[in-house]
Amino acid sequence: MTAETPADRHRRVAATFTDRVRGTADWDVPTPVPAWTARDVVGHLTTWFPAFLVGSGVPVPAGPSADDDPVAAWDHQVAAVQALLDDPETAGREIANPHLGAMTVAAATDRIYTTDVLMHTWDLARATGQDDRLDPDECAALVAGMEPMEEVIRGSGQYGPRVPVPDDADAQARLLGFIGRDPAWKP
Repeated sequence: MTAETPADRHRRVAATFTDRVRGTADWDVPTPVPAWTARDVVGHLTTWFPAFLVGSGVPVPAGPSADDDPVAAWDHQVAAVQALLDDPETAGREIANPHLGAMTVAAATDRIYTTDVLMHTWDLARATGQDDRLDPDECAALVAGMEPMEEVIRGSGQYGPRVPVPDDADAQARLLGFIGRDPAWKP
């Protein structure tokens, strides 16, 4: 079996998020992220990563704003990121980040952005009453990889305080609790 490439993983994870975006009827509903609406989830994903790439010298075409049209903003974003990953020259380009060090565009995308899309899939799905199940193997791998770096992760300010979950919680609940989400959150 061939290992999943960063381009393949992005395509898969983004497809699920795309389904949740297209299934959203009310963009102003609250989400598990305090003070965020469904629109804010899309706005977050469509602004921070392009800024990260541009700041690293990787051009990203500007797209619509999630404030005006979250579906169009996401559709533009997912196509732009996939195009970067599908281009071997761009995907293999090395970028440097003061917090992450040197890595390729593909590795940075996979490690930080695609993972962010995965986690925010739950936020959008839960807020909008859609299927919020995440891949259990991916959840288990993420939480196992993140737990040893908890101090650094918490210090980044990107995650809320850990939410306690039962000792026998499944991998998704453990991941959600780790990143500061209450797995039992309801709108």
